[in-house]
Amino acid sequence: MAERPVAHIPVLVKALAKWINIPDDAVIVDATVGWGGHGLLFGKRLGKHGTFVGLDVDEKCIEAAGEKLKDLVCKVVLIRENFANLREEMEERQIKEADFILADLGFCSAQLDDNAKGLSFQTDMPLDMRLDNRLERTAADIVNKTDERSLADLIYKFGQDRGSRRIARFIVQQRRREPIISTAQLAGVVCRALARPVKTWSRIHPATRTFQALRIAVNDELDNLQRLLYAAPALLKRGGYIAVISFHSLEDKLVKDDFRQNSQRGIYAVMTKKPIRASQAEVAENTRARSARLRIAQAL
Repeated sequence: MAERPVAHIPVLVKALAKWINIPDDAVIVDATVGWGGHGLLFGKRLGKHGTFVGLDVDEKCIEAAGEKLKDLVCKVVLIRENFANLREEMEERQIKEADFILADLGFCSAQLDDNAKGLSFQTDMPLDMRLDNRLERTAADIVNKTDERSLADLIYKFGQDRGSRRIARFIVQQRRREPIISTAQLAGVVCRALARPVKTWSRIHPATRTFQALRIAVNDELDNLQRLLYAAPALLKRGGYIAVISFHSLEDKLVKDDFRQNSQRGIYAVMTKKPIRASQAEVAENTRARSARLRIAQAL
């Protein structure tokens, strides 16, 4: 069994429980099952004729979710696959339609603390950032092999950092001296580029946007989200729900635009005109919830 991490708290569970109504024989798809937090919440609503389908690209998450959900009375199907391929996975298992599709686009605490994944600059880790270790390209590959202009464009597009040109220039200068292979190395380079020492940041670390940009690029996160959103209408039963929890504006805009366009086409009824945010009490208990934005639509 996977090593148990510091407790992971799923976000916006009360809001989801309030908005989502499903029968006990429903088909639920948790497109990012993680360590099973949301899955346990909704899986408990299902009876013996219900089906819970959980996907994740991280094999440790699949293993941990299996342990967490093992006592559910419903049928549990866990799949190590990207949610971009949800249509194919459902077809392969002869699951025609879902009553509820949930995608929590954040990564869990265990992944952040996993030294092999290299997602954090709080401790020094190999510069990897692959949520799925079957992927070939790592963040170190991008940082050390991408030309300066393309690297700057990537940091600006996916990280929305106005200092992207300067950051890219400093990265190229540093890698000429030695390869950048650790998260601490990269964080230090970004701090020097932005003329901010590592220990003088307040709420947002100077390297946060660069790390976000690289993680998105390594895992092809936005394209995969678009593929899920495109497939979802054909996978939902009439009256079924799709709920997406995003953690930055690039994700949220994709979800907002997709829901609006499908509403205009008569495919969805948008239930959340504005995204649902975590309460002050939830943020106090779980700081990760601060940036979470939940949008929900219902299939017509």
